Amino acid sequence: MFEKLRNKWKVGPLQLALILCTFAIGGSLTGFLGKRIMPLFGIEAPWLYIPVYIVLITLIWPLMVLVVSIPFGQFRFFAGYLKKMGQRIGLVKKAP
Repeated sequence: MFEKLRNKWKVGPLQLALILCTFAIGGSLTGFLGKRIMPLFGIEAPWLYIPVYIVLITLIWPLMVLVVSIPFGQFRFFAGYLKKMGQRIGLVKKAP
């Protein structure tokens, strides 16, 4: 599995470890911040809380991953990764 990721992303073993750590810490930080921010909305109903929480963490995650990637030295990788993701879902236009 790790070998497939290394080949897909064209990175070495150390950079793969740094990328995976960035994903893990960025995701955990996203969940932590999401739980801290949700009470500010004052939503009590579970049928509304869950969709709002999902939208909130979807918006926070790219920012957290970029912030965490800086000390790990992986900013260039994650900037490109998020740009590709944005192109795939239609938020960012592909360069000609």
